[in-house]
Amino acid sequence: MIQVEQLSKQYTLTKKQQQELQSKTNSIFAVNDISFVCKPGRVFSLLGPNGAGKTTTLRMIATILKPSKGDVLVSGHSVVNESEEVRRKIGFLTGSTNLYDRLTPEEIVKYFADLYGMSKSDFKRRKEQLFEQLGINDFLKKRIGQLSTGMKQKVSIARSMIHDPQVVIFDEPTSGLDVITANNIIELIRNCKKEGKTVIFSSHIMSEVDLLCDDLAVISKGRLIYNNTMEAYRQISTNQSLTETFIQLVQQNQAQ
Repeated sequence: MIQVEQLSKQYTLTKKQQQELQSKTNSIFAVNDISFVCKPGRVFSLLGPNGAGKTTTLRMIATILKPSKGDVLVSGHSVVNESEEVRRKIGFLTGSTNLYDRLTPEEIVKYFADLYGMSKSDFKRRKEQLFEQLGINDFLKKRIGQLSTGMKQKVSIARSMIHDPQVVIFDEPTSGLDVITANNIIELIRNCKKEGKTVIFSSHIMSEVDLLCDDLAVISKGRLIYNNTMEAYRQISTNQSLTETFIQLVQQNQAQ
């Protein structure tokens, strides 16, 4: 489970940034006092326009960024006070692979398995399962620098999931991918749900959200402006598309 409690991230602005943003203060909130809960066995989607605070929120949950205020409990552990324990519990996948070009897929994944302290038998079992599921065996011996974007993303998935985390965070995981690779990620999210994992993901693609998520929140200007079940969201979208409802919520907030 993920429990986000009055979470904020504040940044100090340079004089140039103040002028560009026409800000009267020397700081800005990328995320401002948001709270929500992601439950096991359900898929939670975080939606918002570019710059709304989605990635900042996910990075705080993943302990990559430290909150300015508030806290997040991941499986009962605080990201502020127990960040190392939180990292043992999560898998974090973004649309950017950032893999070392000179290593092979197996070497990359083995490195991360070692960081998590996995035994040889657990690594072998989990690697065989993931590599088969993702089709990595087809390019097992190639170096990362020789792989396509889709192949690299598959390796990133395996790297993020090798330790079988109970909490999985996806930050726009299908961005820029071909249909087949994107479908692999969608199937992975479905499998995570079946296994009772806690899943949170951000996406710009409303069809993915409609297909996968059970609960969703909309963030705009760093604030949460909607937080409910997917079924409730569909109900308020009766006379318009899901995308039109999203745009309407954001525009109403930005007009305030």
